[in-house]
Amino acid sequence: MNLAVTNLSLTLVMGLVLIALWIGWHEQLGVDKDIIIGVIRAVIQLTVVGYVLKYVFRIDNLLLTLVLMLIIVFNAADNARKRSKGFEGAFWISFIAILTSTFVVLSVLVLSGSIKMTPSQIVPISGMVASNSMVAIGLCYRNMYAMFRDQRQQVLERLALGADIKNASRGILRETIRTGMSPTIDSSKTVGLVSLPGMMSGLIIAGVDPVKAIKYQIMVTFMLLATTSLASFIACYLAYKKYYNSRMQLIDLNGK
Repeated sequence: MNLAVTNLSLTLVMGLVLIALWIGWHEQLGVDKDIIIGVIRAVIQLTVVGYVLKYVFRIDNLLLTLVLMLIIVFNAADNARKRSKGFEGAFWISFIAILTSTFVVLSVLVLSGSIKMTPSQIVPISGMVASNSMVAIGLCYRNMYAMFRDQRQQVLERLALGADIKNASRGILRETIRTGMSPTIDSSKTVGLVSLPGMMSGLIIAGVDPVKAIKYQIMVTFMLLATTSLASFIACYLAYKKYYNSRMQLIDLNGK
């Protein structure tokens, strides 16, 4: 099947953005500027990335591939950091969590023979892993901040009864990790029934046998479940300590 997405057709389809702009204007959501900026950035970034990937795929250099993967992880960590409410070391916590989850998942996929160590396969999968880790960590940060603020008294009571900061924060950690994993778990429950994921749909549109496309999508589902759970776990257990000072006292977030 040959796709015919010309510059003219793409420009005409871009008119669909007007629907989002109209809803934002009609409901006075204040998102008009963000939508316009988002669309412009998406077009520029995807165009640049398209030419970069074309070059990387053509020369097939391992070092350049690793550099591109690090750039992906770096940007994902930086975006996750923005959801942290500014606690110290948020970028490096995000970077470690995303890098670790990416390394573990890619290692399993390569060693199992599911994918090959080539730029055309490694780079897109790295992007999928890093982006889902980024979203999960962002959800964890927001939920952790809200729970430490709202459950301050309960945490103080546990500390007063002799619990260390890990045990005092146990309930918050469990709920926060669950929050980070929930979107991926919900998606896995409805995949194929409610949604036909992009990877599977793309392969089918490209003419790949639907059975093979489904196998790839199953692999992606397993991959994303591992990714979000690992990234959420690492980020939460590194980040919760930032809500305590050097004397292991809970920081007062209600004053912020």
